Amino acid sequence: MVVLDGSMGEGGGQVLRSALTLSLLTGKALEITNIRAGRPKPGLMAQHLKAIEAAAAVSGAQVRGAQLGSTTLHFAPGEVTGGNFRFDIGTAGSTSLVAQTVAVPLARCGTRSRVTISGGTHVPWSPCFHFLHLHWLPLLAEVGFRISMELERAGFYPEGGGLIHMVVEPSDRLVPLVRSERGALRAVTGLSAVARLDLSIAERQRRQALHRLAAMGVHAEIDVLTLPAQSRGTFLLLLAQFDKSQCCYYALGERGKPAERVADEAVDQLQRFLATDAAVDEYVADQLVLPLVLAQGTSELHVARLTRHLLTNVDVVRAFLPVTIETVGEEGQPGILRIHGPALA
Repeated sequence: MVVLDGSMGEGGGQVLRSALTLSLLTGKALEITNIRAGRPKPGLMAQHLKAIEAAAAVSGAQVRGAQLGSTTLHFAPGEVTGGNFRFDIGTAGSTSLVAQTVAVPLARCGTRSRVTISGGTHVPWSPCFHFLHLHWLPLLAEVGFRISMELERAGFYPEGGGLIHMVVEPSDRLVPLVRSERGALRAVTGLSAVARLDLSIAERQRRQALHRLAAMGVHAEIDVLTLPAQSRGTFLLLLAQFDKSQCCYYALGERGKPAERVADEAVDQLQRFLATDAAVDEYVADQLVLPLVLAQGTSELHVARLTRHLLTNVDVVRAFLPVTIETVGEEGQPGILRIHGPALA
C-alpha cells in the first residue's frame, strides 16, 4: 500500500487524481489523508468523488471514505478493464480532470473503451476541453497513445451541463517526447467562443486579442464560434505553433468580466511564454508527467515555468514508482524536466 499525505506540495485535488491514476497503473492500494488540506474547503468535492467513482468503475476497486467532505480515502484497485462508461458529475466540476484520471490506465488495459462524462467543460482551475483536444491529445499521440475526444455540449461554471465523449484505444509501444527547443514561431491560431450569449462578445474578444498580438509583431488567425450548451459562458484560446513545438493558453469569461479582459488574460500568458526560451507551456508539462513515465526512453521538456503543481505531481509519481525524474531550475522559473522511462513495464 502507498500512504500519502494529501497536504503535500500544492495540497490540492491533483494529488488525489494522480494517486488514483498511479494506483490503477501499478495495482497498488492507496491510503490518502488530509485530502485537499491546502484549499479553503478541504476534503472531497463532487468532481473528486466522480474521479474516484471513475477509477473504481474501470478497476472494480474497493473504496472507503468516498463521501462529500471526506479528508481520508482508502482505494484498493482490481485489474483495469475496458468497456463503456458514463459518469455524471452533477455540477460544473471538471469533465477534463475526470477524463485524465482514467485515460492512461484504460490505454494500457488492452481493450477499447468509450467514456462519456457530463459536467463542466470550460471551468476555472482545470484544462478546458479545447486545450485537451488541440494540445494535450496531439502530444500524447506523438508518444503513442490513441485517445480521442469529442465535445457534444459545452458546460460553464456555475451551471455545468456539458457533455464530452472519450474513446481510448489500446496503446502498447510508447516512445519518449523531447521538446528541448521550440524553433521559430510559425503560426498563432485561436478560438473565441460564446455559449448562450451574443456573438458580439466573441467578436470583441477576438478583436482585442488580434490588436494585442499585432502590437507584439505576431500575426494570428482566430475563429469565432458559438458552442452548443445549457449554460452561458465565453472563452478565448491561443495556440502558438513553432518549428519544433507548440504552446497553448486560454482565458475564461465570467459575469462582470469585460470581453477585452478575457482576451488580455490569454495574450498576457502567451506573451510571458514568448519572453522565455521554453518549448512547452507549464500546464501541458504538468499533464504529461504521468504518460511519459510509461514511455521507453528519456523524455525531456524545456518548461516555461516549474510550477508547484508540476513538482508535486513528480513527488506523487515517485511515491508509487522507482522512477528517475530530474528537474533543473527553480520553482516558479523556466526549467528542464527529464523523465527516464519506462518506470512500469
